[in-house]
Amino acid sequence: MDYTLIQSSRRTVSLDVTPEGVVVRAPLWMERADIDRVVESKRPWIEAQKAKLAAREAALSAVAPLSPEELEALARSACRVIPERAAHYAALLGVRFGRITIRAQRTRWGSCSAKGNLNFNCLLMLAPPEVLDSVVVHELCHLKELNHSPRFYALVRGVFPDYDRCYRWLQENGGSLMRRLG
Repeated sequence: MDYTLIQSSRRTVSLDVTPEGVVVRAPLWMERADIDRVVESKRPWIEAQKAKLAAREAALSAVAPLSPEELEALARSACRVIPERAAHYAALLGVRFGRITIRAQRTRWGSCSAKGNLNFNCLLMLAPPEVLDSVVVHELCHLKELNHSPRFYALVRGVFPDYDRCYRWLQENGGSLMRRLG
């Protein structure tokens, strides 16, 4: 099986299956024959991961882009819903935010400026409501912690205990939503 090998001062072997191929990370001291044996022993797992990637890629390519009218309708809906959700969670967190901007972005779900202004992706309106709320809480928590430290995530989970599940949903489904931008 073909793979890209990265050897470093690590202690264990790890495998990662990406759209570009299989990446194996191994300790410097490990012989190539031993690495090959590890990779071969993981062949069923690697094949299953490749199948999942192929299925996800097929599903993503079948997604129809949104029309300009649909995007505008999403943005209008987001302009009504997101400020309400932000006000609700800001009160729980005891924070105040500045301006809220809604955009159709290809790479971000939300952001928070140092001035306290919040930006959100209108595509969040296509996600389950709790996923939208998780992004709102994430950005509002940056008003207290302008980083992604353990303290930041403890704050997020304190307000939104289901954050990790919602984050995983975005990881798994966000690509298909972003593809709707065409």
